[in-house]
Amino acid sequence: MALLCAIGCLNLSAFTIAGDMKDASSTSSKQNTIEIKDFAFSPQTITVKSGEKITWTNRDEEPHTVVSVEKQFKKSSALDTDQTFTITAGAPGTYTYFCSVHPKMTGTIVVVKS
Repeated sequence: MALLCAIGCLNLSAFTIAGDMKDASSTSSKQNTIEIKDFAFSPQTITVKSGEKITWTNRDEEPHTVVSVEKQFKKSSALDTDQTFTITAGAPGTYTYFCSVHPKMTGTIVVVKS
């Protein structure tokens, strides 16, 4: 009886995992990701539609920040290795940003009408 319960539980777990995978792969929203690596934002320039999310991920061993030059979006806290920061693109326009810890690190977001 215990064996049947264990097999049943395993089958239920596999179904749940497969369902989660399906949900993740069927997501229709575009992934706008910027990687912070080797003291650079990559890509350095990204074009997104108004309302889309943009996520930075720090892949360096050093902390980095994401700060809008014109204060067009909230600034991040210091991001440690593998931490992320996400914003939602606002009105169409060009948004420039930098790392306040390493000001020579810069990037640009071009937001177009959705």
